[in-house]
Amino acid sequence: MPEELTQEHPGLSVVAFIGLGNMGTPMTRRLLDAGHRVVGFDLSETAMARFTTSGGTSAATPEVAAAQADVVILMLPNSDIVESVVTTGVAAAMRPDALLVDMSSSEPMRTRTLAEKVRLDHDIELVDAPVSGGVQGALNGKLVIMVGGSDTAVRRLTSTLELMGKPTHVGTVGSGHALKALNNLLSATHLMITSEAILAGIRFGLDPEVMLSVINGSSGRSGSSENKWPNFILPETYDSGFALRLMLKDMRIATDLAEQLKVPSMLGNEAVGLWSTAAQDLPADSDHTEIARWLSQQEPHKNV
Repeated sequence: MPEELTQEHPGLSVVAFIGLGNMGTPMTRRLLDAGHRVVGFDLSETAMARFTTSGGTSAATPEVAAAQADVVILMLPNSDIVESVVTTGVAAAMRPDALLVDMSSSEPMRTRTLAEKVRLDHDIELVDAPVSGGVQGALNGKLVIMVGGSDTAVRRLTSTLELMGKPTHVGTVGSGHALKALNNLLSATHLMITSEAILAGIRFGLDPEVMLSVINGSSGRSGSSENKWPNFILPETYDSGFALRLMLKDMRIATDLAEQLKVPSMLGNEAVGLWSTAAQDLPADSDHTEIARWLSQQEPHKNV
């Protein structure tokens, strides 16, 4: 059974945070506001300047940041970059008994392999703790945090993670990354079918706000109908803060995992194909809620 974490251990006082993008920046602010010393690194000078303005301490390299910390948090684009950063210096630079926490959306099987490598090579323990909730959740400290790791390591991290949201211990290392990807496959799939249904209703002559009100009191409701359509699609802002290509990356992680585990993913694979087509058609920086606008521009019965 999932274990909702409770605060049993004091926070880890010095945090290294590597990756200060749209999610990393507000997450570090939560830590700084709670009194942690946060040492950060990002390749972007703009991100570093924003971080230091908020009270963070900049580091010249990831290794310099890691060497000062009780816990090293990674918020990076993918497993390739995570593995490169960890194996080319961060793990070797970490203090004895410091914890390594990958809050990126990484590939679960690769996370398990990396965890074993840093344990054997450096006696460092890796915990995965990806998040759901987007930029707004990061700003408000209301992220859902899916934590994979040993009981001891996870308990040490609990009070620190609670500053950023609600952590739940979901299993052994890699479990958080697996659940995050599977959750986003669900999210993307029901956003697409919700969008198709709403667009059909609009073409028929139904008021979309009335449709959403009824759907949200009925069996068709989802996070797409309760949040994404009313807050980002109907107002035509398309600014949820989570990129379409990042959603697609997570979807592929989920369907690849299913393939590795020899579990059918028929609808999942179809959804990945459709989102891939949208990603090819839309600008590189498109928000994932743009999928609704993209759908509205497709020809009926078009084979995408």
